[in-house]
Amino acid sequence: MSRSLRSRGFSLVELMVAMALGLVVVGGVVSVLMANKRSYRANEGLAQVQETARSAYELIARDVRQSGTTGCDNARKMTNVLTNAATNWWEAWEGVHGFDNGQADSAVTSGTGTNNRDSTTDSLRLRGIDGTGFPIEVHNAVSGTITLQTANSSTTSLTSNDYLIICDFDHSAMFKGGTWDGPGRSIPYSTGTGNCVAGLGFPSTCASSLTYTFQKNAWIGRLSATDWYVGTNARGGKSLFRLRLASGGAAPVTEEIIAGVTDMQIKYGRNGVDTIDDANAAWTTSDWSKVNSVFITLWVDSSDTNISTDTATLSGKLRRPYTYIITLRNRVS
Repeated sequence: MSRSLRSRGFSLVELMVAMALGLVVVGGVVSVLMANKRSYRANEGLAQVQETARSAYELIARDVRQSGTTGCDNARKMTNVLTNAATNWWEAWEGVHGFDNGQADSAVTSGTGTNNRDSTTDSLRLRGIDGTGFPIEVHNAVSGTITLQTANSSTTSLTSNDYLIICDFDHSAMFKGGTWDGPGRSIPYSTGTGNCVAGLGFPSTCASSLTYTFQKNAWIGRLSATDWYVGTNARGGKSLFRLRLASGGAAPVTEEIIAGVTDMQIKYGRNGVDTIDDANAAWTTSDWSKVNSVFITLWVDSSDTNISTDTATLSGKLRRPYTYIITLRNRVS
């Protein structure tokens, strides 16, 4: 064989075939990598949506399960001596009260502004005792003072001017405490601290006052009042918000709880009623007192775009509805 034949390289045709085969292989590898990346982003988005829904329900459920509780027998009567019970939503006693989309909720402003409620979504107002409360040592109904037991006085979270609930197995009472100088001291209350009358007996109203002395080991705690709704956040998106009563009698505080929640629809189960219903503006306090379960559906969007198969809708975000049923433990017979 001649030297020229031994040193001959690939022909142009062979090179072109090899390059074509190489491009096919590289294209296949790139295609697999892109598919894996899309699958990863979709799974990550779905996991993020599920985690958002789980966190939202965990936080709402805590407030719902506490609603209507006073620390004592929850079937008992409530006396409310707060001066502005007809004006301030947190001063009126009603464990659960919902507002269907289109119904006005006096606690929050509906609109497109920051922290405003989206009027096409439902909202949920809840009241109860905040935490577990504390046993009292002495209630002096004449001087209008309540003293905590010494063992609990150093750990109490109660502060001056708090809205409070006190209860025993006769009845409960809502009132506002006055200024006091810390744990171990007596909590004063009077008509000058936001109460229309000084008596905490049942039934006491702003027109009449009955004196009642709560005995040792009666329970006292701060009033918890919250309003859950979906609204516009500071970034122009939608979030789940909670409006809550602050300690020390301060104005309610608006908190952005979970971003990405775009809608909330709520239905209610009631004792003696076979249907699950939307909130009705015609329901009375008696109707709301029968609510024993809350069915909440949240629509949650992913934070990433272009991960859905339909990129023309919601900029390719994932959106999933999740429904959660919460039982009001204190109303289950």
